[in-house]
Amino acid sequence: MLKQISAFKMLIRHTAFVPAYKPPAEKDFETIRYFVSRHKKILILTGAGISTESGIPDYRSEEVGLYARSNHKPVQYQEFVKYPKVRQRYWARNFIGWPRFSAVQPNATHYAIRELEKINKVSAIVTQNVDRLHHKAGSENIIELHGTGYIVKCLQCSYEVDRYELQQTMMQQNPDMENSVTMIRPDGDVELSREQIEKFRVPLCPNCQGPLKPDIVFFGDNVPKERVEKVRNEVSESDAIFVLGSSLTVYSSYRIILQAKEEKKEVAILNIGPTRADNIVDIKISTKCSDILMDLHNTI
Repeated sequence: MLKQISAFKMLIRHTAFVPAYKPPAEKDFETIRYFVSRHKKILILTGAGISTESGIPDYRSEEVGLYARSNHKPVQYQEFVKYPKVRQRYWARNFIGWPRFSAVQPNATHYAIRELEKINKVSAIVTQNVDRLHHKAGSENIIELHGTGYIVKCLQCSYEVDRYELQQTMMQQNPDMENSVTMIRPDGDVELSREQIEKFRVPLCPNCQGPLKPDIVFFGDNVPKERVEKVRNEVSESDAIFVLGSSLTVYSSYRIILQAKEEKKEVAILNIGPTRADNIVDIKISTKCSDILMDLHNTI
């Protein structure tokens, strides 16, 4: 009985960040099944909407997104680079949130994508997510459009470090903070007092003492040119684009759709709620990704 209660609580916690949606109709499943069956090299573009079932909230969904649930706004790149106090606040919160963030596991959508790879339907996965859940699900040929939270780099030299290793360094530098690691809100964010933040020792590059930053494209920053070019090549090599769980609000993802349409490729979107590209794509279905994808590979 206790195991059943625990499983139910976990289900509630993980689905708490999934926006309200209508279950798919049979025709929705058939539309996607036919789309996937007639293409051999599908580029899959994923956004935060596919990770909500794993317990990671997205930004923009009504009522359940981070913007709707709290006043929390992502750190801006220029502020992070310019102000030591911004870096101190960021790293203090990141330090507390890391154990839970890094423990998050893939959900049915991530595994469904992996199954489509196994039957040679997927040419590449371009993800806007920094959570590495595609990697955990066993997927291959993944381009992390906005980088990853699992690697940290120096802003002044070529030094980089695994995020797990950096966590150990920060624990050694901030032993008083170790007992605060469980202070995490349901959305994965944390609230620290001003005193806790001001006492936090920010990690520095061991080679040049420069500031360290996760290998993530912060708001206000640009996707590296070589990554943009790699994505462009993958789009050209594909024969269709399948968007999963993205509103395509940011231009770095929207331009993928623009390129695909310029190249006369079919584009399908599976996402709860509207997207920036709804009026230019071939197929748009608004429902939860896993409800469509879970057994898709068995029907093709």
